[in-house]
Amino acid sequence: MPDLDLEEFRRLGHQLVDWVAGYRAGIAGLPVRSEVAPGWVRSQLPAELPEHPQPFEDLLADVDRVVVPGTTHWQHPGFFGYFPANASLSSLLGDILSGGLGVQGMLWSTSPACTEVEQVLLDGLATALGLGREFTFAGGGGGSIQDSASSAALVVLLAALNRSSGGDWRETGVEGTECVYVTAETHSSLAKAVRVAGLGARALRIVDPSPGSRAMSPSALAAAITEDLAAGRRPVLVCATVGTTGTGAIDPVPEIATVAHEHGAWVHVDAAWAGVAALCPEFRYLLDGVELVDSFCTNPHKWLLTGFDASMLWVRDAAALPDALSIIPEYLRNAATDSGEVVDYRDWQVPLGRRFRALKLWAVVHSHGLEGLRAHLRGHVALAAEFAGRVRDDPGFTLAVEPSLALVCLRVVTGGGDAADDAASRTVLERVNATGSALLTHTVVDGRYVIRVAIGSVATEAQHVRALWEQLVTTAAQVRAEAAAAR
Repeated sequence: MPDLDLEEFRRLGHQLVDWVAGYRAGIAGLPVRSEVAPGWVRSQLPAELPEHPQPFEDLLADVDRVVVPGTTHWQHPGFFGYFPANASLSSLLGDILSGGLGVQGMLWSTSPACTEVEQVLLDGLATALGLGREFTFAGGGGGSIQDSASSAALVVLLAALNRSSGGDWRETGVEGTECVYVTAETHSSLAKAVRVAGLGARALRIVDPSPGSRAMSPSALAAAITEDLAAGRRPVLVCATVGTTGTGAIDPVPEIATVAHEHGAWVHVDAAWAGVAALCPEFRYLLDGVELVDSFCTNPHKWLLTGFDASMLWVRDAAALPDALSIIPEYLRNAATDSGEVVDYRDWQVPLGRRFRALKLWAVVHSHGLEGLRAHLRGHVALAAEFAGRVRDDPGFTLAVEPSLALVCLRVVTGGGDAADDAASRTVLERVNATGSALLTHTVVDGRYVIRVAIGSVATEAQHVRALWEQLVTTAAQVRAEAAAAR
């Protein structure tokens, strides 16, 4: 059966863009979190797939009837959970371009533009962030757009395994003596990467934080490495985090890198959420010590207006990933690859195939400019500072940790002790989420239940943050009154 003819595609495309525009225009009136029960979406769809073509209008009707009610609306201005997912409309336009071209960018030869646009963007953003020339292609390193920070963690771990084995890893695999160093705050993707790489949980070392801190202790790292070396184990990789998911903690990268490099371990910086803030000169401190590390990752799809999936990974040594991952069957051989003059991004990732992700990032940079991106970031940090000020000024709440950029962690104070405060914090979060006007998530700090407020959605403005605060105050007062009446 032939594809849509071009005029029909044009008609339906206009219809679809109108639908997206209407959805975004009315998103604030929807409950942030889906209210459907498990299995509801499946129950609303026919069990048998259509045998014959169906009108596109019927698909859109089903989206309105089933998909929208079954969706948690990440672009809602009241979305304060997890970290943001910035699917800006300019990014969507870039995604349409990418899908329209439909290229498979596994090799330079399969689409030179797919490769070289990405190289130009990643070199330019390395400079804009302050990463330094050594992370650009001209400086001997280079960047790529991975699907996620999880994939970035895996590929740098594989490169670290290869380097630490002197290149033997490609042939012999792991030995069972390898060690990877993280903290209790490090993202779970590192633990998963260790598992996927075949190292097993025994390879993972949880390094203690510095006293009174959530950040990795360099002295504890040094002690752990010394102990492992004495036991005949091999330090392979240390992951320093800039902006942990739970509390936004920042590990001391310069000191960690110094300790790690004394023993030949690869140093990876996971700055998935916070790293993009270094576009602003006043937040450039986030990259202190990055000149000493081997790889650095940050996600435009979290806080830089670019729709999922788009995670930027830079390495100091452009040969490190291909050395570990390159396999060249005969059907992929070509003159450009054999010349050694091009980058084949298939050697920088686990999958062979890759989409033209750079187009949506390019569309965002083109539409907003670096100046507009900085304004986007600064606006959310300012809203978080205002919110944190309200928490400090209200004796009914307390900050669990100091705010980190646009992340504020707080607890409800009842006067009834830690257990009562934790119970009240949990109840307040659940009740706020149940209203549908906002979505919050939680973490645990020193065994205490903590409400996280992550400000960063594209549509979130001052009035939404202030409305959330008023809702927290009102709900907490109700919870305290109920607790007092029950005593």
